[in-house]
Amino acid sequence: MTTLQFADTHNLVAFLAKPAKSEGFEQIVDFLNAHTIKLALTVNPTIYSSFIKQFWATVKAKPVNGEVQLQALVDGKKVIITESTLRRDLHLENVEGVDCLPNATIFEQLTLMGYEKLSQKLTFYKAFFSPQWKFLIHTILQCISVKTTAWNEFSSTMASAIICLATN
Repeated sequence: MTTLQFADTHNLVAFLAKPAKSEGFEQIVDFLNAHTIKLALTVNPTIYSSFIKQFWATVKAKPVNGEVQLQALVDGKKVIITESTLRRDLHLENVEGVDCLPNATIFEQLTLMGYEKLSQKLTFYKAFFSPQWKFLIHTILQCISVKTTAWNEFSSTMASAIICLATN
């Protein structure tokens, strides 16, 4: 397994206050503040890299009562992570979930969101959205994406997340 690397430019925290001098963004800020994704965008827990190293050095996947558990030892304490605990803690209520929307749905929904220059490629660009959508996409990419480069583009998986968020 490769060593985790961190970059200062991703996994940032959003401050979802209404802009004082930028008309047109109030609705998106209200939307993000009212949505369950607010927790993932605004909470900035302290995470110690030594804990991450301990976790990955000791983690084991074990099936318990039909559910896979990740069990590790961090700072002398047993840590157990399951899909249900992640859903609970991140306020993700949709148990079935969606890995990625079908391409046709992605293209259709991005068109409805005003995306310009649609092609058959599965890489999308913030530049082809209105300023409000750019703001939303940028916020999501900065806070919860694993990207470390090319902040102006995003994949079909991230497009699916944005579409699911926008369409509830």
